[in-house]
Amino acid sequence: MTIKKDASSGAGGAPQADLFGSVGPPGLAYAENIISEAEERTLIARICDARLTPFRFQRWEGKRLTRSFGWTYDFETNRFAPGDPIPGWIEPLRARAARFAGLETGALAQLLLIEYGVGAGIGWHRDRPVFDHVIGISLGARAVMRFRRRKGTRFERAEAALAPRSAYHLSGEARNAWEHSIAAMNEPRWSVTFRSLS
Repeated sequence: MTIKKDASSGAGGAPQADLFGSVGPPGLAYAENIISEAEERTLIARICDARLTPFRFQRWEGKRLTRSFGWTYDFETNRFAPGDPIPGWIEPLRARAARFAGLETGALAQLLLIEYGVGAGIGWHRDRPVFDHVIGISLGARAVMRFRRRKGTRFERAEAALAPRSAYHLSGEARNAWEHSIAAMNEPRWSVTFRSLS
């Protein structure tokens, strides 16, 4: 995981090493092999059976399928509301994600499942302010998570390679001061994201 500044980047805060020895925006933690290959296969099968639907943002439809549990956020109406209960089959992973982030399991109140088709990614964004901690588990294809933050009229940029079966945790500055995106991939990928509420 490396900090990279583009040609127009201004001066900014120094990169910070996390508990796993990688370098990235302060507040970004990363760990590989948080689950086994067998657990990964089981999770992918469960996600594929979870009745995901195409992601919609206003009139645009993304190349990924999603489903939220616990809480939902409708990007067409900007409505935040209770959703279906978090399913029991994900509870062991929810507990593991909470331990990784140093949180109580019950604090992870929202679950987002995503299936990325070939060529799918996610554009630049910050998670909605109703959420606080963000813990993601990456399944299937390797992915690149990109970060940027504005410094005056310029951007400072960082990049994290997400290996299959790895987890990341966004909190503090990485969560609130940096935008992130996922570069489009040439192979299928799935992700499990847990969020706490603000």
